Amino acid sequence: MSNQKDLVYLCYVTNGQLWLADHNLPLISKNQLDKWIKASYVIGHYDEHEVVYAYEHHNAVETELDSLRSLLHLPSELFNLAGKAIQLDYMRNTQQFCSRCGLQNHFDATHPAMLCPSCHAVHYPRVSPCVIVAVKKGGQILLAHHPRHKNRMYTVIAGFVEAGETLEQCVAREVKEETGIEVSNIRYFDSQPWAFPSNLMMGFIADYESGEINPDYEELTDAQWFDVDDLPMVAPEGTIARRLIEAVKAQN
Repeated sequence: MSNQKDLVYLCYVTNGQLWLADHNLPLISKNQLDKWIKASYVIGHYDEHEVVYAYEHHNAVETELDSLRSLLHLPSELFNLAGKAIQLDYMRNTQQFCSRCGLQNHFDATHPAMLCPSCHAVHYPRVSPCVIVAVKKGGQILLAHHPRHKNRMYTVIAGFVEAGETLEQCVAREVKEETGIEVSNIRYFDSQPWAFPSNLMMGFIADYESGEINPDYEELTDAQWFDVDDLPMVAPEGTIARRLIEAVKAQN
């Protein structure tokens, strides 16, 4: 039987998915790790266990691969480390060549980054900043439905930060572009790494200022004001979207 301190969390990533034996992040012995994995990299610790990233696995079953979303039930620290593995794998696959001299990079877990053996340039993971905002109006919250959500789930407004833009400007622009609503009193809430594939979500709460809902139907299928005590299906627990919604409910 393995000693508890001999166990590691394995984040094996392929094509943006994780190997989830028994539908969970595998906690395996270091002996198993050495047998199954050609090379692994420690990317953090959780509950006194190492968390390791790997991209070559001799024992993974394709039917046991699943999205990071299936781990939203995990504690946020462990979920974020699994997301870190996804982001590192995305970097390894999309930053294979040096943008300075064009030669092939290699993965260096000590940074972690991609290193060029020729010009010695260090290429860190590209993380895209995004805002996500809950807009409130009295006892109501602005929620939208996106075409990608086939289960009729509604959520708060989100979007990518543009060059030369503050986070607050991005919040106001995204809400205006997607719903036609003007907002004020924009205040920071919290953040969440979001490895789909390599984003950082920065959450805000804002107050309704003016305007009528006029959804951008290229981005949304619907947008409505909902009473906080009578909400549709919303984003799942474990997401910053859900925490924003719950925060607005708690304020009423």
